[in-house]
Amino acid sequence: MTEPVVSLMPVRPAELAVGKPLQQSIYDWHGNLLLAAGCVIESRDQLAGLVGSGFIQDSAWDLNPKPSSPPLTAASLRRPGAAPEPAAEDANTSKEVIVGMDDVRWYVGETLYLQLIDNPAVRYTVRLIGFVKNKTVSISAPTVDGKLEFVRDGQTFIVRAFSGKKAYAFVAAALKSVHSPYPYLHLSYPKEVRCTVVRRGVRADVKIIASVSLENPDRTGAATLTDLSMGGTSGTIKQMLGKKGEEGQIKFKVEAAGQDEFLNLKMILRSVAPSENGEGFKHGFEFVDVSIHDRLILSAFVHQTLAEGA
Repeated sequence: MTEPVVSLMPVRPAELAVGKPLQQSIYDWHGNLLLAAGCVIESRDQLAGLVGSGFIQDSAWDLNPKPSSPPLTAASLRRPGAAPEPAAEDANTSKEVIVGMDDVRWYVGETLYLQLIDNPAVRYTVRLIGFVKNKTVSISAPTVDGKLEFVRDGQTFIVRAFSGKKAYAFVAAALKSVHSPYPYLHLSYPKEVRCTVVRRGVRADVKIIASVSLENPDRTGAATLTDLSMGGTSGTIKQMLGKKGEEGQIKFKVEAAGQDEFLNLKMILRSVAPSENGEGFKHGFEFVDVSIHDRLILSAFVHQTLAEGA
């Protein structure tokens, strides 16, 4: 059996076209072959799928890169207290690869999250203005409660972002703050960007109050949601609300991209068990028939929560 390719970077949309043979083989994020070099992309749907989840081999990727200063390690990207990465992959794991800044498909206005390396409690949410290859990355000036924050030259940040199913992180130093005519910040151009594909089952730790109803609208309860993913959520309810397999609705509010969004999702109750602390029952819900609009909101919120909690 052929070993999966491990040195990968996202496909470049400009190099793909319907009806034209592939110049390079395309793989999924596991490194397993999706479409071999020389094969022809037959439809726009197939093209969109390859652009959204495809990778090409990056022969220049150093499997043992020398760390930059300060180093950006897998451990630095995990939340404090998080368990070490498992040796084997399962449905909830993610895979990390190294990409170049110019291979990342970000747009002007993309949300970035900054975290000071020497003071991890200091975090800012900013917007991407643009970048000049090998020179600088320009972002909106960090603010707190609408007031500009002072950032001294040389301060170093871990910068995180999400795009589709991919999470990105790199280390950059503040080069210069500009105040006129519009306040923005120049960051150093990263030598490498770490890209992690966020899988559907990856869960963000949350504390959200939700309204849950099962089949009969009279059978409702208030739940405290403790984790949330694209595919479902779990939360504690004072009483056992129903039986496994029952369908219903779950309603809750999240803040995504700076706006309050109300979600009313169809779900199936998948598990019920006494909570670990003995207070109420923990219910597990699977989301079903989620609209594209609601998927975008869920994705934005889950990714944002993962970034802010990392």
